[in-house]
Amino acid sequence: MRIDFTYPEGKTKALTFSYDDGVIEDRQLIDIFNKYKVKGSFHINSGLLDKKNHIAASEVAELYKGHEVSCHSVTHPSLGTVSRESVIAEILEDRRSLEALTGYPVVGLSYPNGSYNSEVLYILKALGIVYSRTVKSTGDFSLPDNFLEWHPTCHHSHNGDIMEKAEAFEKSYQSLCLFYVWGHSYEFDRNDNWDLIENFCAKVSGNDTVWYATNIEIYEYLTALKQVQFSVDRKLVRNLSSQTVWFKADGKLIKLESGKLINLK
Repeated sequence: MRIDFTYPEGKTKALTFSYDDGVIEDRQLIDIFNKYKVKGSFHINSGLLDKKNHIAASEVAELYKGHEVSCHSVTHPSLGTVSRESVIAEILEDRRSLEALTGYPVVGLSYPNGSYNSEVLYILKALGIVYSRTVKSTGDFSLPDNFLEWHPTCHHSHNGDIMEKAEAFEKSYQSLCLFYVWGHSYEFDRNDNWDLIENFCAKVSGNDTVWYATNIEIYEYLTALKQVQFSVDRKLVRNLSSQTVWFKADGKLIKLESGKLINLK
């Protein structure tokens, strides 16, 4: 029996966005995301909230509703260059502040300035961080080998050619295809190219084969897939995770709820 895992509802592709710093231009970007019903994760420096060109702490919960608020450290140091104590303080306090504003656990991160090393990876695990985005673009639609070194597909500038990536994504037949776009919303103001992200979102939105998700939603779903158990003959299947998962058994779409054991005979 052939088993092919899918995203929720049998979708074969996923799209996610990741934007850093919590700047005022996030307001316009979120308006665009909401218009086209796509989702993003916004990595925020809690120590810079209420500062010049950054959003106010009081608007975090409402502004990012329906998206994900994630860590970016308190003050934006290069984590790979500071002391262990500084890394711990920067991440724990960022988590603490953002959780107080959002009302949910904040367990994602993007590396300030893209800086990290093996010790930072070790520390993040101890601090409860489950994923962290780098700035090393893969150029493809692959899943991460290590969620603490989650390499995106591309920056939204993509050498000015992100629309070609959208075309390739639409045509891709890759299993569990993932398109991951990152950047900073202030870049659209600086480069006077808000039409770039508007046109991109218009092109990729409304596709029934695509799951539009936040970074944490993708992490949680792919982690849940790893908790699905099959018997040797693949007829007995049990979902040990806390959420519903989906897969195809010889082409037939199967919905497997949390804690359920089913027989595919």
